[in-house]
Amino acid sequence: MDLKPALQTLRRGLMPTAELSAALEPLMLLQGRMAADAVKARPHIRSLADAEFKVFSQWGDDGIIQWLVHHLPLRTRTFIEFGVEDYREANTRFLMINDNWSGLVMDGSPANVQAIQSAGYYWQHELQARCAFIDRDNINGLIEQAGFSGEVGILHIDLDGNDYWIWQAIRGISPELVILEYNAVFGAERAITTPYDPQFRRTAAHHSNLYFGASLAALVELSRERGYAFVGCNSAGNNAYFVRRDRMDSSSGLVRELAIAEGYIPSRFSESRDTQGHLTHVRGAARLELIRGLPVWCTRKQQMEAL
Repeated sequence: MDLKPALQTLRRGLMPTAELSAALEPLMLLQGRMAADAVKARPHIRSLADAEFKVFSQWGDDGIIQWLVHHLPLRTRTFIEFGVEDYREANTRFLMINDNWSGLVMDGSPANVQAIQSAGYYWQHELQARCAFIDRDNINGLIEQAGFSGEVGILHIDLDGNDYWIWQAIRGISPELVILEYNAVFGAERAITTPYDPQFRRTAAHHSNLYFGASLAALVELSRERGYAFVGCNSAGNNAYFVRRDRMDSSSGLVRELAIAEGYIPSRFSESRDTQGHLTHVRGAARLELIRGLPVWCTRKQQMEAL
């Protein structure tokens, strides 16, 4: 890899964020490939956190994904990822570039999708980017229209809202590995999700930005019903990983199914906001108190409850 253009650009001093990002990308990819090689060389890990590293993922999910796809008997090198914004920070981008996977990404912002379609990687790789505000009534049509059916390597749902309901609704594809965002503020015990609203928007639902999505327990139990084993979470406490059971059976014990309490990771990041939208950095159990009493759907009892 020729790093001279990137280094020459950096020597010029301060530059716009987009230009700086483009200049750093060759260095990021080189380091990512070195980290990926190190992760692949580990035959066993104690937990998913042991494999973590970050290139384009928000947290350490790039490393987790590299370890899983190179150690599990996955047969399909395709992905579908929802809620990618402009794809600068996404869990499938390094996989696409480093391992030449192909896939579909979707986001509700036309500007974000235009940015993806204008990027160099868009013509360099087999990627589709579509603009859609996803709900449980349109998701299957969107996937089918993009040409995906049957087996898919990875499905990643990160919608900050109706994640549970979308995963419940998906038919027509059978992902081998599923990554689901969970709301750790909801705790480890209750199986709950925000009620379905096809127009759900996280910040509009509650100013704190903490009332969204589903608890880990709700997602684990739904995934079990769908034939998936829960194998762990990232160390940030926001993404949970599930392997289709037939792939677990063929993995020779490389990963094991975890109980909810065993695999739950509390989140440490503080993203709460006040009524003006300013970060307040409320932490720990105090975050739940900000949304106490709001309505949630209990997936075990199939009824509404209060947080």
